[in-house]
Amino acid sequence: MFVLATAGHVDHGKSTLLHRLTGMWPDRLAEEQRRGLTIDLGFAWTEIGGRQLAFVDVPGHERFVANMLAGVGAVPAVVFVVAATEGWMPQSEEHLAALDALGVRHGLVVISKADLADPGPAVAQVSERFAATSLGDAPVVIGTDLDRLRAELLALTDRLPAPDPGADVRLWVDRCFTVRGAGTVVTGTLAAGTVRAGDELELAGRRVTVRGLQSLGRGADAVGPVSRVALNLRGVDRRDVGRGDAVRTPGVWLDTAEIDVGLRSPGALHRQLVLHIGSAAVPVQVRRLGATAARLRLGRPLPLRVSDPPGLRRRGAARDRAADLATGRARPPDCARAAELRAMGLPAHGQRVGDWVVDPRWWAERRDCATAAARRWANEHDIAAGMPLEALRQRVGLPAAELVAPLLAGTGLEVVDGLVRPPGAGLPPRVDKAVRAVEEWLAAEPFRAPEADELADLKLGPRELAAAVRAGRLTRIADGVVLGPDALDRAAGVLATLPQPFTVSEARRALGTTRRVAVPLLEQLDARRVTSRGGDGTRMVV
Repeated sequence: MFVLATAGHVDHGKSTLLHRLTGMWPDRLAEEQRRGLTIDLGFAWTEIGGRQLAFVDVPGHERFVANMLAGVGAVPAVVFVVAATEGWMPQSEEHLAALDALGVRHGLVVISKADLADPGPAVAQVSERFAATSLGDAPVVIGTDLDRLRAELLALTDRLPAPDPGADVRLWVDRCFTVRGAGTVVTGTLAAGTVRAGDELELAGRRVTVRGLQSLGRGADAVGPVSRVALNLRGVDRRDVGRGDAVRTPGVWLDTAEIDVGLRSPGALHRQLVLHIGSAAVPVQVRRLGATAARLRLGRPLPLRVSDPPGLRRRGAARDRAADLATGRARPPDCARAAELRAMGLPAHGQRVGDWVVDPRWWAERRDCATAAARRWANEHDIAAGMPLEALRQRVGLPAAELVAPLLAGTGLEVVDGLVRPPGAGLPPRVDKAVRAVEEWLAAEPFRAPEADELADLKLGPRELAAAVRAGRLTRIADGVVLGPDALDRAAGVLATLPQPFTVSEARRALGTTRRVAVPLLEQLDARRVTSRGGDGTRMVV
C-alpha cells in the first residue's frame, strides 16, 4: 500500500479530486457535508495499476492548519492541488512552507478546475514557488486528464523509498473512537514497522494489546508499512487517548521533554513555538544556548529518538561546553557534518564524504561491518529484494542514510530503491525451477496467467513472484497475476490487429485469456499510453 496526503488552499478541489479518483467522498463529518468544507482529516482509497493507494485528505482553511499538519506528519508523499481559477493562494504558500519544513521530498502537483480557466498561469506560479523547496522536482498534471494523473500517481509510488517492516513501531494517532462490543479503536499511518494481532504495545504510559486490526476497511492478521491502519486496543480507555499520542513498541522510544538543537543562523528566536511531529502539536519554550544552539522544552514528553548535533548534548551550561573545547577536552566525533564541527569550534580534519567529515579508521570499520551485514542478510533472505537501507544504517551506526551509498562504494554492493543488495542476484534454485514451469506454460499460451492454485502448487507466493519480476523473468499484471516479461509488448501487437476501437470482451478473445487477466492488462497499457480508453469503455491502440 502507498499512503499520500493532499495539500492546498481551501476550495481548490482536493476532496473533489479524491472523489473522482476513488469514488469515495473523504469528508465524513455532518458539519463538513453541510458546509461543503473540509474541517478535519478525511480518508479515501482506491486501486490503480494493481497498487493500493490510500489518501489522507487535509483541510485547506487557515483555521485548520493544525489539522493539516496532523495529516501530513506521518505521510511520505503529497498530492498538492492548485486551482486554475485562483492560482497560488495564502494557504498554498503556507502548506508548501510546512511540507518543506517537514522535509517532504516526494509529491505531485494537480492543477484543478482547468475546465474553468487557463491552467497556464497556475502552472507558472507552481514552478516558481516549488523550485527552491524540498518538492522542487514534483511533476505538474492538469486535473482534467485523469489517465495522466493515474499514471503519474503510479510513477510517484515508484519513487518512494522502501519502508522498513522490521523497524520499531511508532504509530501517531490521528483518530480515536469506541466501537460497541469491541472497545477503543485508534487509527493512523503506519510509516515503519509491522503490527500484528496479539502484539503488546505501549500507549499513553500503559501497555495495550492489539485485539484486532484493519486496513482500508478490511480485517488483517498483520499490517506493514506504509499503511493506513485501525487498531482495536485492549487496556486503554478511549477518554485517555487523543490525536498526537503514539502507539509504539515498548521500551525502545524515550519520552523526551527537553531537546538541545543546533541553529542554522544566529538570528532572533521566538520564545514560544509549537512543535509538529507526526500527528502531535506540542507547545515549546525556547532557551538560547549561545549563538549556535538552543534548548527546546516541550509542553509534554514525546516518544523521540534524538540525534543531537555533536557537542551540543552534554551536561552543563553552554559556557561549560565552550570551556571544554577551549581546554582541549572535547574529542572530535567520528562522524559529523562540517558545519556542525565549525559551530563547535573544531577543525574539520578527517576524510570528507559530501558534507560530512569522518575518521578514516572508523569509516573503514563501518564499511567492513556494512558489507558483512548486507551479505548475511542476502544469505538469510534469498528471495528478498535486498536489505532495507535504513536497517543497514542502524546496524552499522551511521548518523544519516545519505552516508550509506558512499560507504558501500567499491564493495560490490548496490543501493536500489532504498534497498542494499549484491548486483545481479539471481533466483534461488527452488524458485528458479518453479518459474521455469510457468515460463513453459506461457510459451504455449502467453496470456493464460497461472491460477492461484497452480501458483500455490509450485510454491510461488507473493515474495517469490516479486523476486521473479525483479529478475526480469515475469511481469506483474495485478496481485497474483503474472505473465511473461514481454507480455505488454505482445499484447499491444495483438490488439493493434483488431478493428479500432474494441471492447474488453473483444480484447479478451483476441488474447485468448480471461477477464481476470484482460482487465488489468488493459489498465497497464492505458497507464503506459499504449492504449486509450474512450468514454463508452472501448479502447483503441494509440
